[in-house]
Amino acid sequence: MFILVQAHQYTRYKPLMDQAFRLRKRVFHDQLGWAVTIDGDCERDEYDALRPAYLMWCNDRADRLYGTLRLMPTTGPTLLYDVFRDTFAGASLIAPGIYEGTRMCLDEETLSEDFPSLEIGKAFGMLLLALCECGLSHGIETLVSNYEPHLARVYRRAGLAVEEVGRADGYGRSPVCCGIFEVSEEVRTRMQQALGVAAPLYAGYRPRKIAASEPVRISA
Repeated sequence: MFILVQAHQYTRYKPLMDQAFRLRKRVFHDQLGWAVTIDGDCERDEYDALRPAYLMWCNDRADRLYGTLRLMPTTGPTLLYDVFRDTFAGASLIAPGIYEGTRMCLDEETLSEDFPSLEIGKAFGMLLLALCECGLSHGIETLVSNYEPHLARVYRRAGLAVEEVGRADGYGRSPVCCGIFEVSEEVRTRMQQALGVAAPLYAGYRPRKIAASEPVRISA
């Protein structure tokens, strides 16, 4: 299942939180060679201290993690502006309806154990679809994220049209891109069709239409 863990739920979902930080260390430090902050076998940074929300893909008992990402409003401090500003030089990406998605990663070993027939590309697409559904459920209109260039193919296969607004070197072994994508029912439908998924993935999915001026209701 896919759930959103907000600040007031950190204690309740501590096993998932711990697994997420360990997974991030393995992916972003060990595999990708990014210059990230390491604390033992975990990766945490100052943005985790701001009590963001985390989208978690986990089993039904919520004690085994398959994937995760962090959600933060662009109206506050973000990794996007403070660290990856060179990846979108000249663009303005701050608005109440725009959220930053960072540290998106999958535990490929655990997925292969529990879902041996699931391809990793489709698994990544499912996490993106759940992210779109989560955004729809919480009034998010646009998501922005940094990613390595090869992931653009994964986005396309998942039916997600990501607009690259820039890229830059100097963050790891590969360039880092900055892309944005629309959060809408049309996007969700297109992704469902591309991935062959019929039912909603995000546990809290509730489609609704909101005015552009209505505030996003993910708590801090």
